[in-house]
Amino acid sequence: MPIYEFHCDKCDHDFEFLVFGKEKPFCPSCESKKVKKLMSACGFVSKGAGGETTGQSASASSCGSCSSSSCSSCGH
Repeated sequence: MPIYEFHCDKCDHDFEFLVFGKEKPFCPSCESKKVKKLMSACGFVSKGAGGETTGQSASASSCGSCSSSSCSSCGH
């Protein structure tokens, strides 16, 4: 059963919801069913040239202001 991230249109609350089958998510703050699924960042394990695990996630390898591990626009 996957956990998805949602945003409540009624109270502006972001939350995670464990989805069982065809269950419809609801906001835990106001119990509204007017929620939208958010796009989630996925983590991954990066392997070096020799197959060793570096243990970095996608967000750990980026500079924070972009998705690249280094970029000229922010100097990281």
